[in-house]
Amino acid sequence: MATPARKSRVFRNLNAKIAAVPMIFCSMVVFLGFSIWTVVYSFTSSKLLPKANFVGFDQYERLWSNSRWLVSIENLMVFGSLSLIFTIVMGFTLAVLMDQKIRFEDTFRTIMLYPFALSFIVTGLVWQWVLNPDFGIQGIVRGWGWESFAFDPLNNPKLVLYGLLIAALWQGTGFVMALMLAGLRGIDEDIWKATRVDGIPTWKTYIVVIIPMMRPVFITTLVLVAAGIIKLYDLVIAQTSGGPGNASQVPAMYVYSYMFQAQNLGQGFAASTMMLLSVLIVLIPWAYLEFGGKKHG
Repeated sequence: MATPARKSRVFRNLNAKIAAVPMIFCSMVVFLGFSIWTVVYSFTSSKLLPKANFVGFDQYERLWSNSRWLVSIENLMVFGSLSLIFTIVMGFTLAVLMDQKIRFEDTFRTIMLYPFALSFIVTGLVWQWVLNPDFGIQGIVRGWGWESFAFDPLNNPKLVLYGLLIAALWQGTGFVMALMLAGLRGIDEDIWKATRVDGIPTWKTYIVVIIPMMRPVFITTLVLVAAGIIKLYDLVIAQTSGGPGNASQVPAMYVYSYMFQAQNLGQGFAASTMMLLSVLIVLIPWAYLEFGGKKHG
């Protein structure tokens, strides 16, 4: 039997719990329900409309034999690896500089966070103009007299991913900086005093003491950035539309193309399921480290 104390805990904040029921229900139906529905119908031959005509793993075999899908996966791996590394390194470096109690800190922080307030569509269009060879960086520098200067990454299949990377770093670095700065501000000042008394250099203090203490912040940042990379779509559409050729194709574009243009729902569902699996690969280790590891500890 439940004790009175346990019953009182159950009925504590009852109004808030009741108010949360619709949100929980919608989350279960919309996210969990439709995710399961998508996975189930990825094993069918659905075309224009969902049809329960199961064909086993045929859609996945077609998916992984499609050169466009393979190119999109390769692009995502290259872009994702570089984006993760540079975003976290640059964000942490900016947070360290901002943590030195500089003048006009609020102003600088607002300037750095401003790009994150923009949508990826706006960011993509802005950087499409900036990187335009006629009136962007290349056009401006050539107008100064340096006629041989060439900087046109969005029209170069070998450099287009780096053009996308520039725009992504411009938008996302400020957000990572804010997360890292919050973590740095949570470090006890006594730790800094102790390292100064021991004569430990500042750079070594960050590497040996501060960064290990900020492990939860780094893990959370890693998960947020990785999840954003996996569903990358808006930025690519705004900047390159997947071109030139298939040089900047990403999995989300493949899903959209097959579900809404080629009218092949089964293939689109299979690609969506692989993207969902990628997200789970990122989230499950994070959940274990954040919750399971603490419980065992």
